[in-house]
Amino acid sequence: MAQETAGDRPASAAVLVIGDEILSGRTQDVNTRYIANYLAQIGVDLREARIVPDETEAIVEALNALRARYTYVFTTGGIGPTHDDITADAVARAFDVEIGEDPRAIALLRERFSEAELNPARRRMARIPKGAELIFNAISKAPGFWIGNVIVMAGVPTIMQNMMDVVGPRLAAGPPVLVETVDAYGVPEGAYAAGLEAIARGHDGVSVGSYPSFTSAGFRNQIVLRSRDAALLARATAAARAMIASLSKEKAR
Repeated sequence: MAQETAGDRPASAAVLVIGDEILSGRTQDVNTRYIANYLAQIGVDLREARIVPDETEAIVEALNALRARYTYVFTTGGIGPTHDDITADAVARAFDVEIGEDPRAIALLRERFSEAELNPARRRMARIPKGAELIFNAISKAPGFWIGNVIVMAGVPTIMQNMMDVVGPRLAAGPPVLVETVDAYGVPEGAYAAGLEAIARGHDGVSVGSYPSFTSAGFRNQIVLRSRDAALLARATAAARAMIASLSKEKAR
């Protein structure tokens, strides 16, 4: 079900994180970071990430907006056995299709649960929108699914990662995004902001950013450059390193 991209443009993606527990701060979202790193390695651009509560209207609204804008939409969370796991129903509503217990999903669940254990709550995990393809996982057996350009995965990180390994090889991959980092220890951002802007303007096709952090030794600034063009990235990185070296010498005088 991989989709072709228009011309030479790389495939784009969005992540829709679903769950009250994320918005309340009770659970930390680690899935978006994993998906972002995974997609960067296979040349798919993650362009947006949203978090919505366990509310059907919120899920449908966000899903319809994102799937119209990007090549792929990855959702995480809300496909478990409890009453607040409403993602599958919301996706069916967004696509205006029926949803029901899928025999394929039931067969997978039977690989893990006995008939006595396969109670109504667990059978909820077999409710799949009509026309969707199942996404298998070797950990819990409860499947995710892929419908249109929407890939619906579990919220539990280990299970989500297993599902990414299943769908990843089928995505419209492109050249990976290459990354270079230039350390700017001891050089404040204000001293190199203008020079960094000039480097960014002079190297179209390279994303340039400055990222400060605070450590026990004080502020630590890093310049991060990203591009699919290795030669262009090398030139921009060299310019950034030369700029920082020059500013460091001036500061040492």
